[in-house]
Amino acid sequence: MKAVVLTAPAKLENLTMQDCDKPVPGPGQVCVRLHASALNRRDFWIAQGKYPDIKLPCILGSDGAGTIEAVGSGVEPACIGSAVVIYPVFEWGDNPRIPGPRFRILGMPENGTFAEYICVPRENVYPKPPHLDMAQAAAICLGGLTAWRALVTKAAVQPGETVLLTGIGGGVASLALLWATALGARVIVTSSQDAKLGRAIELGASDGFNHSRVDWHKELCRKHDGVDVIIDGNCGPLFQPCFNSLKPAGRYIIFGFTQGQPSQGPDPARLFFRQLKIEGTTMSTPGEFKAMLEFVSRHQLQPVIDRTFNLEEAMAAHHYIGSGVQLGKVVLKHC
Repeated sequence: MKAVVLTAPAKLENLTMQDCDKPVPGPGQVCVRLHASALNRRDFWIAQGKYPDIKLPCILGSDGAGTIEAVGSGVEPACIGSAVVIYPVFEWGDNPRIPGPRFRILGMPENGTFAEYICVPRENVYPKPPHLDMAQAAAICLGGLTAWRALVTKAAVQPGETVLLTGIGGGVASLALLWATALGARVIVTSSQDAKLGRAIELGASDGFNHSRVDWHKELCRKHDGVDVIIDGNCGPLFQPCFNSLKPAGRYIIFGFTQGQPSQGPDPARLFFRQLKIEGTTMSTPGEFKAMLEFVSRHQLQPVIDRTFNLEEAMAAHHYIGSGVQLGKVVLKHC
């Protein structure tokens, strides 16, 4: 089979298309013929050598959708031919609050979805939402799961609340915009690019602020009296102005730090007098993945796909992610 293999870290040119052995499902596994996969920042950081515990060579990719082609022993043959999406987490563990010691994310160290075929445990595949095509279904896996846990499990967003999403161009943020508006929240977004702010408003955001401008958060607070929830994958210089924008009982949920570590921490007095909460999140449980898929189907939500590449163009797709021009998910089509 054809697969995109990362042979060494530190530069994207080490992503190469190779002929690999087609995987055979073991006991309790299914073999999925992948029709589409999608990129995440995780793939980009691994390829750049900026991710912990990199083990290579490896096929990257956490997002995937396709058709079950074969099953291992102990798996019902009736599922062959089913259209599925892949839950990208292995062995979360028994505690829904935190992952266990054997927790792993698909796509390093285990081979991932940038390939024609993949074998995963039967419990890691779920029926594809019928209203989504394969590319759309692939686009919601890891990013959608991250956004779901941040908004629903961690922040417990309620209808009518105001949610601030930083860096709206990213895949998680674009999916969080869809999830939050469907939950009945009012969404405000930030970006350093005015064109992205305009596009986000077209997609349902109520307002947008260019976070490269001085005192942008003060304008936000004047116009909207602050926000109830912040979903932040940027941190860095955005942390302090975002924190200062929280209303009493506000929740600040962090899932990444693409702009680096904050230069200073929160004001303790503001934190306790306003009863604020700062919490981190990463990945999610199988139950949350199932709930997200049901939510997507119930509301007929469709992820924003910024651009589509063919599988053999994976290196170009990673360069595109690195350029920072996207708004939405970047997808690889396999067939």
